[in-house]
Amino acid sequence: MSRIRKIVLALLCAGPAFAVAPAQMLMNGPPRTFTQEIDAHTTSGTSSEPNSTPVPMLMTMRGNWMLMLHGNGFIADIQQTSPRGGDKFFSTNWLMPMAQRTWGPGELTLRTMLSLEPATVTGRRYPLLFQQGETAYGKPIVDGQHPHDFVMELAALYDLPLGTRALLSFYLAPVGDPAIGPTAFPHRASAMEDPVATLGHHQEDSTHIADDVITAGMTFGWLRIEASGFHGREPNEHRWQVQQGAVDSWSLRATLQPGQYWSGQYSWGHLHSPEALFPSEDQDRMTASVMYNRPLGGNDNWASSVVWGRTRDLGDNLIENSYLLESTLRFRDRNDAFTRIEDVDRTSELLLGEQTLPPGFQEQSSGRVQAYTFGYDREVGHIPHLSAALGAKVTAYTPGSRLQPVYGADPMGAVVFLRLRPVGKHE
Repeated sequence: MSRIRKIVLALLCAGPAFAVAPAQMLMNGPPRTFTQEIDAHTTSGTSSEPNSTPVPMLMTMRGNWMLMLHGNGFIADIQQTSPRGGDKFFSTNWLMPMAQRTWGPGELTLRTMLSLEPATVTGRRYPLLFQQGETAYGKPIVDGQHPHDFVMELAALYDLPLGTRALLSFYLAPVGDPAIGPTAFPHRASAMEDPVATLGHHQEDSTHIADDVITAGMTFGWLRIEASGFHGREPNEHRWQVQQGAVDSWSLRATLQPGQYWSGQYSWGHLHSPEALFPSEDQDRMTASVMYNRPLGGNDNWASSVVWGRTRDLGDNLIENSYLLESTLRFRDRNDAFTRIEDVDRTSELLLGEQTLPPGFQEQSSGRVQAYTFGYDREVGHIPHLSAALGAKVTAYTPGSRLQPVYGADPMGAVVFLRLRPVGKHE
């Protein structure tokens, strides 16, 4: 058993003789300061969103423990044009139970995140035109998105106040999210109504499921600095397993939170052998992002994100950039309109399709792809503690000249879906 797993299990077995957790303040509304937002730990890993960002959840007190439950699930049917497109009925989903309490001079958070996608996304993929970056059984997954692992996170967090404006934080996770990139797409408020992944996932936030993660962070006022060590290899096709590996990669992240409505981050990471098909190649990754969230009264809200991601394969110096703009507007209490616009680099691996790479294959640039998504959903029904919405989205793609002979000049995709989410009474 790894040292990290032993530490997490020790924290799970910690005695109950501590005061009530500061997390109770969440029951009275969103955090008012950056350190309170960090204490809440309602995003992926140790990432941050603007303080004003609403987080649908169930909350209750049990003795000195604050118990919380977050989640998001879609039952979806996708239809795509283009010779490389596909159709499928599937579900993307995740559920995140949390427990918080005061422990000594600081606050302890125990958190796990689970997904049934290994069962609800059959064939280890769902169709997603122009997607690449994962493998299964020695072959690349292209024009498809892999399911998440059953165990997406298993983590213990501890936050120690240092005065009124400073916070020292630690994060230990046999499976977790190191300090690199923005809040991962399944958890961003600007993307919470979209059932499918971003095309820039593997340049921006694919490390949100990593093994043996250790993170330390210091916050003062509106600035936070973090450093992580973790295992760099991305999860393989065995999605039900908890995989382990040496801490061989690192990352640094600086986050700025200048007010209630804004959050920005810049991060740099070195990933050791992240891709199974290119085991001898390490990768450097840079990301930058800005998030904006504006409550509009009642349950109405406007959340937006701008994200840039850049990877450089150190073996062949291949550089891939991705750019993303996404936004979700909740209006008239029950309606959500959302958009996602992406501009991403793609490589020659995409042109080969899902087949074993030929001997001596060297990945090269194959141009850029733009994707324009527009969607809408509306809440229906009155089930206690469960928000249900019916929706649809359409995506139009503009492939580069090298990709058009394979994909056609104007490929498109459409998704209809039912969205389910646990919510409290006030939501």
